[in-house]
Order: sequence, then C-alpha cells, then structure tokens
Amino acid sequence: MIPPTWRYVWNNSADPRVVRAHTLADAALAARPRVTLSRPDGAGPALAYGGLPQGLTHVLPFLEQRRGTASQRIRRGTTWADLVDGRAAPGADILAVGMLRDRVPARLPRHSLLLPFRVTLAVPVGPDPQDVIGRLSRKARQQHARELRSHRRTLEVAAGESDFAYFYDDMHRPTMVNRHGDAARSEDRDSALVCLFRRGVLFFLCESGRRVAGMLCRLEGRTLVVRLAGVARGDGEAYASGTYVAMYVLILQWAAEHGLTRVDLSGCEPFLSKGIFQFKRKMHPEVALPRNHFAGKRLMLRVRRDSPSVRDFLAANPVLAFRQDHGFEAVYFHDEGRPPRLDLRGNCPGVRGQRLVDLDDFLAGLPDTARQPSVVQPNLL
Repeated sequence: MIPPTWRYVWNNSADPRVVRAHTLADAALAARPRVTLSRPDGAGPALAYGGLPQGLTHVLPFLEQRRGTASQRIRRGTTWADLVDGRAAPGADILAVGMLRDRVPARLPRHSLLLPFRVTLAVPVGPDPQDVIGRLSRKARQQHARELRSHRRTLEVAAGESDFAYFYDDMHRPTMVNRHGDAARSEDRDSALVCLFRRGVLFFLCESGRRVAGMLCRLEGRTLVVRLAGVARGDGEAYASGTYVAMYVLILQWAAEHGLTRVDLSGCEPFLSKGIFQFKRKMHPEVALPRNHFAGKRLMLRVRRDSPSVRDFLAANPVLAFRQDHGFEAVYFHDEGRPPRLDLRGNCPGVRGQRLVDLDDFLAGLPDTARQPSVVQPNLL
C-alpha cells in the first residue's frame, strides 16, 4: 500500500523533481490514449473526452453536468494524431482533449480553443487583516458585516483528533455526498488526517458558539492551502446564508494576523460556469496555472458540428482560454439569438480582459449547420 504522504506529494507537490517525474509518468500512461464518447439520453450535444486520464475525473463529468442529461458512455482506444485532428470521436459534437504542453500543435485546428487543464485561485494577504474586507464587493462586505453581528459568528481553531473526526465524518463527507452524489471526490480519511490535519490547521465557523461549518487547510511555508470544507450535516441552506463567505473572510484575516502571505483557495476547471469559480471570485483571487503537475497540462476544446444544442452549450459555458501572449482571457460565445453570458464574470487578477466570439464565425464550415435561436438558462453547478 502506498503511504498517504507519498500519494499526497505525488498528486499535489510543486517540487520540480516531483513535477518532472509526474510528467514522465503521464507521458507513459498516455502513450496509447483512449477516447470516451458521452451520448445524452435526452437533449444536448454528444460530448467526448480523450487523452490524459485525469480528464475522466476533472473534465468529462463537469461537461456532462453542464449538459444536464443522463449519459451513455462508450470508450475505445485511439491515437494522438486522431485526437488532434478530430477523427478519434466521429460521433461527438464537442471533443475535449487533455494533453501535455509538449503535444499541443503549433497551430490549433479550426473551431478549437486552447484552455488550461485546471486553474488555481489564490489570494495574497498582507499584515493588515482589514485589507481582506477591501477585496470584497460592496454587497458582499455589507452582507458579511450584517451577518457577522446577527449570527454572532466567530472562528475557532481546533487541534484535537476528535475535532478532525467530527469535521470529516459529520461535515465534509455529508456535504460532498449531498452536493455531488456519486461524482464526489476528495482526500480519503487517512490522507486527510496525516497530510492535512497534522500538517495544517482545522477551522470551524461558529454561530452563537455552535459549529456550523469547517475548513481543513494545509500549511506550506507562508502559504495556507484550503483543501477540504463542509457544513454541519451537509445542510444545503448554509450555502445561501453567506456561511462560506464568512468563513473564507475570517480565515483570510487569520492568515494575515499570523504572518502568512498567501491563501490558496485551490483550483477548478477553466469554465466560468463552474459554480465554485463564481463563488471564489468574490474574494478577488489571482488566477494562475497550478504549481503542481497540472501546470504542464492543457485542454483543447474542439467543436465538430454546428447545431442548436451545440450553440446553447457553448453560449452557456464561457471559458478561460490562453491568449497569444500566454496570459488568460475570458471567452464568451454568442450569436443573434444567444447573448453572451456576461453575468458569469471572469474579471480577476491574472485574467487579461475578455473576448466575444460570434458563433456564426467560429462554427463556419462545420457540417449540419443550424442557426435556430434558443434560450440559454443559467445552471451553475
């Protein structure tokens, strides 16, 4: 059995030696790539993912959730040449390909965008805890101040293993199951105990002295890395009450008071429709490539057919894409009947502006062209 510490370091370390070793292992595992076609049981585009196996955990499930219908998956072997030119999944309307940076073609195929595989969101903190409040929007500041008083919110730092057990079993696990069901993924209990709790800080948000939410963070030098979170009994109402915003703000202030310089809020897929991205954006974090092995991974998003469902999907899911100068930009798709989803905001440090992409131009030349307008409904997950 692999010790939890080794497994955690392998998956998360920014040590250049670990990153190089992970990249070599990724290249070996992906020497014979596979592609998975996801057909909807109902409406929506046929999706496919191929390439690096991590995409079956991080990318395809999110795309399927955004499509919003049950799926039937078909998986088979392919080649990198077929993945890059789109032949690997002839039945797909949209093909996502996860690849190492060295495999990205010098010139992207038509109807494609190059995205980071994942992004990380981090907040720099200074010596003044009140600077944290200034990062929030006026509305979020007012809500935080109002609820801090009305709910008598305080931050508790817990150190006992019984506290860890309560957090993991009664907060974190129920929250993950209630929010994600079978798609839930997290650190297993032993790894969380050894690699997070014993090397970090466990926080509880208390209301009138009662623990209502918790976060387990790892200390890495002067950086505090948020890893696991949860609310008591997985209660969904806590999300609407500002509980998590309050907890993040108080933790950021704690980090400033204790001489830390950065709070890593962890990362997510490069889609502005990702609910966790929109939530963490309230803290005005810096968006960057992760420091671990994901820094060298890329995601090529390629559209293979033009149809109303494809246009609906693209318009509903703006992305973070690489600019020609290697920074990030927010990309919004639109056409005459589908306005750009500018309500899904991407303006953060590290995102250098936005680009509006007309679907008529972007999809020109694809088969099965159809421009029937449709109404895109918001559906944050």
